[in-house]
Amino acid sequence: MRAVARHARRISRWFHLLAVSAKVGRARCLVAGMASLAGAHGRTQAFGLGRSISGRDLCHREKGGPAVGKTRRGKGTKCVVVVDGQGIPIGAQLASAYISEFRLAESTLERVRIPHSGRRRPRKRLRRVIADKGYDSDPLRQRLRDRGTELIVPYRSRTRNHRSRTRNRRFEDKRKLRRYRRRWKIERTNAWLQNFRRVQVRYDRILSVYQRSFHCACLIITLRHLCN
Repeated sequence: MRAVARHARRISRWFHLLAVSAKVGRARCLVAGMASLAGAHGRTQAFGLGRSISGRDLCHREKGGPAVGKTRRGKGTKCVVVVDGQGIPIGAQLASAYISEFRLAESTLERVRIPHSGRRRPRKRLRRVIADKGYDSDPLRQRLRDRGTELIVPYRSRTRNHRSRTRNRRFEDKRKLRRYRRRWKIERTNAWLQNFRRVQVRYDRILSVYQRSFHCACLIITLRHLCN
């Protein structure tokens, strides 16, 4: 019995590449491109991997980039949003997650722009702002009051070091704290933003790219409200 498998004859790669390209079409660009590809065939040259590729392309699958900070749950970016009475975002800021919320309050309020129906300039100052206990700070209340904005935030039951002594609650007003019940509207807007996957999980290392996705999500929320 003869062996079925045989050694194939050597085929010239140069000749058959040009022959196949000529059969596919007589276009000048196709034949010329295949001819240049065949002519450039040869040994590959070694090159230094560390010198030709930047450090951004070689990462160890760890979150990094601007506005990324460490927290107890890991690394992340904090989104501070200001909404109106209907839950429509009117101002936002992206910052590192390790920065306290009350430190970002003033810079976020400066980005608020409420347009008017006429040709007047958009309004920047708000009469009152309702926030959670993360913004509990008497110096912050005083600075916003000097600007004409009233901050409605309940005091914490204890101090930061969890002592039993009480604080001097000079800004507390039980009548104004009734408005604190409307804080669920900002929680609802945060839930709407979490429906967008690119906002919930930051896949982009560049902050400007992630910021565009965040602004697009705010725009979609606004358009949904206007359409309804």
